[in-house]
Amino acid sequence: MNDKLLEIKDLDINYYTSEGVVKAVNGIDLVINKGETIGLVGETGAGKTTTALGIMRLLQSPPAKIDGGQILIDGQDILKLSEDEMRMVRSDKVSMIFQDPMTALNPVLTVIDQVAEVIEIHQDVTTEESFEKAGEMLEKVGIPKERGKEYPHQFSGGMKQRVIIAIALACNPHLLLADEPTTALDVTIQAQVLDMMRQLKAQFNTSVLFITHDLGVVAEICDKVAIMYAGEIIEFGTLEDIFENTKHPYTIGLFNSIPKIDEDVKVLQPIEGNIADPMNLPSGCRFHPRCNHASKKCKEQLPKSTSIGDEHIVKCFLYETNQKSQQVINYAK
Repeated sequence: MNDKLLEIKDLDINYYTSEGVVKAVNGIDLVINKGETIGLVGETGAGKTTTALGIMRLLQSPPAKIDGGQILIDGQDILKLSEDEMRMVRSDKVSMIFQDPMTALNPVLTVIDQVAEVIEIHQDVTTEESFEKAGEMLEKVGIPKERGKEYPHQFSGGMKQRVIIAIALACNPHLLLADEPTTALDVTIQAQVLDMMRQLKAQFNTSVLFITHDLGVVAEICDKVAIMYAGEIIEFGTLEDIFENTKHPYTIGLFNSIPKIDEDVKVLQPIEGNIADPMNLPSGCRFHPRCNHASKKCKEQLPKSTSIGDEHIVKCFLYETNQKSQQVINYAK
């Protein structure tokens, strides 16, 4: 039985501008199984949102262009679908929670109108039935259906995000892409939204690609983690692999830059330098200009993915052979 819901193979996405080519996503591979939540983590500009928009086929073209690879949902390559066919895939099979609820909601339509519209387009129901289901969906995300007649400006930031989640889950999609859904919220509301997403995921058995900068959120909600840098997934594994057996120097740098409540540390260890310029990527390993372990080989050759466990994969020359993997300094601890 095939448990793969989403399978990305060697995906390349570029932006063609007057100043040059922005290499946003560079040959990534990723699999999400049914009912699984994967966290996609990296600095701003790593290519996380571009990857999600590529899966939804919502990239603005021009300047964006998918130059290679496959995106399979339930075994179907969506890159080969027409726009009309893809429109029916959205919300039905895959849906997205956008980063900013203020820009994702239509200010001149009531909240219930926006939820009902999705249901009416994708399900064989009457207008009356779509509004009834929309009211039920608002209730599931903690919004009284009576408030559905109100407009987005009458809702707080956390309530707007709940509306976005209601729209995304209205048609029970197989896959949900959550693009930093809690970034703009305060800590208390963030916890409520995360708890609600966990409940809805369990209720609908939805797979989730959770895009975030926050490793604390990843620890709360994700089963597996993909670390992204300069358009590449440089480390992938289970939650335990990434948090307890961290390998890639970049991933270790991310953890070292987070304050720890059990340690009295006055000065954190940030990753030196800036993220690689996607318009002018460095040769060899994209991380080598910022890496304390960079060698001549790192500057000249691009590392391949190396398996160091059942599901733990890392792109780093330190782990090319079993012998080398024993030599890694545990400088994360």
